[in-house]
Amino acid sequence: MSETPPSPEIDTSVPSVARAYDYFLGGKDNFEVDRAVLHQAMEVLPEARLLAIENRQWLTRVIRFLTREAGITQFLDVGSGLPTRENTHQVARRIERETSVVYVDNDPACLAYGRALLEENGLTHFVSADLTKPDELLSNPAVRKHIDFDTPLALIQCGTIHHVPNELRPHEIMRTYIEALPSGSYLALTHFFNPQDENGYYADLARRTEQSFYDANLGSGFWRTREEIQSYFDGLEMVEPGLAYLHDWWPDGPRLRPVTDAEHLIVGGVGRKP
Repeated sequence: MSETPPSPEIDTSVPSVARAYDYFLGGKDNFEVDRAVLHQAMEVLPEARLLAIENRQWLTRVIRFLTREAGITQFLDVGSGLPTRENTHQVARRIERETSVVYVDNDPACLAYGRALLEENGLTHFVSADLTKPDELLSNPAVRKHIDFDTPLALIQCGTIHHVPNELRPHEIMRTYIEALPSGSYLALTHFFNPQDENGYYADLARRTEQSFYDANLGSGFWRTREEIQSYFDGLEMVEPGLAYLHDWWPDGPRLRPVTDAEHLIVGGVGRKP
């Protein structure tokens, strides 16, 4: 729970995606209205917290791959959320000290805490921009100053696009981002998953979990099909194993516990721009 009094810009009467994720991960920068989101989801999906935990662990593995194996030294982390353990720059710089990272978010809490905790040096920056307006974000002077779009980079969309409603055309948003990437760049993306034509039990669970987010007043959690999520990688070459459950994407070792229902409701993938 946050010990810091909320700033006038932070509305604690409605839940925030970033603060709700913070609570899912066991963080302290959240309020009762944010905690209610998890409690509501757990009524349908008791292991709901694992949606965030698996997402974060997957991101750590992906950053290690992109830095060590793909040689990426600049990251544009869009919708980065509140600082937590194992932030993108910390993982990458264990492998390459000169990695440049630009975090992007427009949540007031992220701006307040992010700038204070993430801007450790001249290679880490925090930018205020709206991920649903890619043209504005990509032309932001701070993004252009610290990310070289003539050199391969990694675009991180980890747990972001599943908060974008269909009326904002998420496929077109992602197409704009991908078109802006130079050849040799990578997209890393995770998304809530509804296996509509694959498994009726999990499809129903996805539908009910989505409704729980709406009931908790978060208003923006969308469980989409494999075909819809795969479309966000159009024009990219998928890194094996392609679009997969997060626990199947290059795990760190053998699984010592059964896969939970929650882990069947989120997928991710990494694609390379030829």
